[in-house]
Amino acid sequence: MLEKILVTGATGNTGLETIKCLMNKNLTVIAALRNPEKDKNLIPDNIQFVEFDFEKPETFKNAIIGVKKVYLVRPPALSDVKRYIKPFIDFLKNEKIEQLAFLSLIGAENNHFVPHYKIEQYIIESGIPYTFIRPSFFMQNLSTTHSQDIKENSEIFIPAGKGKTSFIDVRDIAEVSSLALSELGHKNKAYELTGSQALDYYQVAEIMSRVLDRKITYSDPSLFSFFQKMKARGYQTNFILVMIAIYTIARFGKAETVTDTIKILLKREPISIEKFLEDYKSCWF
Repeated sequence: MLEKILVTGATGNTGLETIKCLMNKNLTVIAALRNPEKDKNLIPDNIQFVEFDFEKPETFKNAIIGVKKVYLVRPPALSDVKRYIKPFIDFLKNEKIEQLAFLSLIGAENNHFVPHYKIEQYIIESGIPYTFIRPSFFMQNLSTTHSQDIKENSEIFIPAGKGKTSFIDVRDIAEVSSLALSELGHKNKAYELTGSQALDYYQVAEIMSRVLDRKITYSDPSLFSFFQKMKARGYQTNFILVMIAIYTIARFGKAETVTDTIKILLKREPISIEKFLEDYKSCWF
């Protein structure tokens, strides 16, 4: 019988890419979907799926039938960790799950203001064998959350000041996550994942201008302006505040760390921002 892995956040950036990576391994992947009828069209056709919702504990039991390992992604809208995430961790402990890979954040162990810190602490306290995936900022944030400003205004609207960031491609995160869940030797470890260089958003705008063949500018808005604009677009307050907390890390130069973890684990260089921009070019037109 093939080993079963439940992937939460299955339709998101890292979840979907992790599913694709796991499909190439000798494993059975179960996509956890909040709304199966609506979301099943967003995952590969041959992937099993199950209803799962952090806000509905009654969905937990059916979701992990036969499951040995779980890939955990915190939904961005759920910032109350104790209320929504801890119950699931407690449930997994009682069910004796063999490994829990959590998509965290680089530096989360020292940043008590982000939800990822609390989740890591709950997992450690639970005693479940874990792997903490701690990536730097996603390159794909530019092609999703911030794509509208780039597409419509040729502007990167992010409150990160002049701080540098060691951007990483989600596809690299997914490959490490699938490796950690499918091979021995990754339990009770934390992996800090970054790209091969740290760039500020002025440099990112310059590279984007070159790749997209049009002028892209970085406006560096105030935190208040950023909050107002994101709020007007319908983002929830807690989600915006988490974004602000994360971008403040970059603003103060705390996101420029470059690690060689990708090279060590994947035996190759990380995907470059130029490669990412070329591959996702259609997102900004």
